[in-house]
Amino acid sequence: MPDTPATFPQPGDRPAVLVTRPQPGADRLAAVLRGHGLQVLVAPLMRVVAVAHDEAALAAARGLVFTSAHAIAAAGPGLGRPAICVGPATAEAARRAGFDVTSGPGDAAGLMPLLRGLGGGWLHPRGVHVAAELPVPGIVVYDQQAQPLGDAARALLDLAGPVIVPVMSPRSARIAADATRSARAPLMIAAISRAAADAWTTGAAARAIAATPDEPGVTAAILSLAG
Repeated sequence: MPDTPATFPQPGDRPAVLVTRPQPGADRLAAVLRGHGLQVLVAPLMRVVAVAHDEAALAAARGLVFTSAHAIAAAGPGLGRPAICVGPATAEAARRAGFDVTSGPGDAAGLMPLLRGLGGGWLHPRGVHVAAELPVPGIVVYDQQAQPLGDAARALLDLAGPVIVPVMSPRSARIAADATRSARAPLMIAAISRAAADAWTTGAAARAIAATPDEPGVTAAILSLAG
């Protein structure tokens, strides 16, 4: 959808989707949704920034635990090293980087059984903010820094047509809720988890929680709201 208010939905139209997750995931989700015939505006409310970290420690680790694909580049070449990943999307990114991957179901709770009995030598390259602490030592390798909504997103929210906002974590839900607090548009929330839905701190015309805590689950929740 071009970033112009002339194309935005009006009352009675199918809802538009405002994708606020960081890149490159924002464009990936937008492409999927456009394939389903939805109007989508990409307006990331966070940007991923690499931070200085102990590269030697990651290279020497017996194995790595990835809870986000954003951490994979910081870990260096996979070279067949073992990696336990939170879910399928992160697992696929780790495989492309050359890791020998074991994949979890998509959330921290489902990941925990895979971490029992690992022993020493495993590390968790992670962001500054995490949804859950893991029983594996962490090394911060990136930050997700909040940024304001752009003019096109504000124009969309000032209209009366409905807007679906996907939220992929409790923190992103809080940031998006604050950024859209003054919206005129009726907002519909598609949350990756109950925790993300509960973190939305303002009103919503409708909510849907993904049946699975991953991008396909969120996509299905968005489609259920879009009708």
